[in-house]
Amino acid sequence: MLRFILPMILIGLSITGFVVFVSPTMGEISTLKGQVLSYDKALDNSKSLDVEREKLTKKYNSIDPNNLAKLEKLLPDNVDNIRLILEVEKLASPYGMVLRDVKYDTIKKTEEDKQPIEVFQGSDTNTPAQTDYGTWDLEFSTEGSYTNFLNLLRDLESNLRIVDISSIQFSSITGAGVNTPVDVYKYGFKVKTYWMKN
Repeated sequence: MLRFILPMILIGLSITGFVVFVSPTMGEISTLKGQVLSYDKALDNSKSLDVEREKLTKKYNSIDPNNLAKLEKLLPDNVDNIRLILEVEKLASPYGMVLRDVKYDTIKKTEEDKQPIEVFQGSDTNTPAQTDYGTWDLEFSTEGSYTNFLNLLRDLESNLRIVDISSIQFSSITGAGVNTPVDVYKYGFKVKTYWMKN
């Protein structure tokens, strides 16, 4: 009888030891293996991101500095409102057109600028959409002949800085003096430009 009791006690102790010590330890080991696999995957992703960053850095450094300056002018990383006004004035000056009544909204640095949201008015749900760019509106007026006006429009169109003309108002100059040519008109421009948000 003793030879049956001793093996039964040893078997019971083995089962109890397995349930109490080995089973939780195996569960912890499998959890740690899962964490090691996720860390290995994150490390592999980090290495591939480093390789991709190196490629992009090489590509960026291979771009001609003149072309980089043109890209910066095309879509600057800030509003740069004064430079835009000076560029438009420089485009208008060869035609004898002087900018007047320049108006623009100042850019407010708020939380909304950090999280840009625009609502598309044409959609039924008016769902907000994230954008990586900001817009800036500028209004000004000038006077000149219709031919000079067309030349100014052509120059604005071919300028590197992206400028959308929102509206143009035409009006004749009333009360003009005797020396004022007949074909001189007043033009009111509303333009919109874009800039990249960081």
